[in-house]
Amino acid sequence: MPTPTKGPRLGGGPAHERLLLANLAAALFTHKSIKTTEAKAKRLRPLAERLITFAKRGDLHARRRVLAAIGDKEVVHILFTEIAPLVAEREGGYTRITKLGFRKGDNAPLAQIELVLEPVVKKPSAKKAAAAAAPKAETKPAAEEAPVEETEVAEEVAAEDVVEENAPEAVEETAAEAAEPTEA
Repeated sequence: MPTPTKGPRLGGGPAHERLLLANLAAALFTHKSIKTTEAKAKRLRPLAERLITFAKRGDLHARRRVLAAIGDKEVVHILFTEIAPLVAEREGGYTRITKLGFRKGDNAPLAQIELVLEPVVKKPSAKKAAAAAAPKAETKPAAEEAPVEETEVAEEVAAEDVVEENAPEAVEETAAEAAEPTEA
């Protein structure tokens, strides 16, 4: 008895499913982005990632394995000559699935699956992260002084509330005091 497929079953039988995924992969490599149902996109992603990994190897055996899966020489050529060099530095995550909403006729959830061809942005190393954490530790004492300033501001606001009840001359005096720089 054959092993059950992981994820939703597409098409009628296993052969139909293989051909369906091969055609979706060929369309993805040709157009760099395709719109399909979410279930098909989720089933296509592992196949496409595996084929791109083979293309990154670039040897004859890898080319024949990809050709056996897709069956179209032109698409295999595009995959090995155009796509593989663009994702050479990337270690996995060659595809991106974006949900698009629902189809008008049958309300099927649609998704766009596309190749991620942008260059890899390297994250800062652990040494740089440790160096960045050291200045943050120095700024903590300054943060402790900030509540003292806030209490002075709160007292000024309370004084302004009391002055508003008094004559307009007193308001001008408190405004002049607030404009003067305070020592911290």
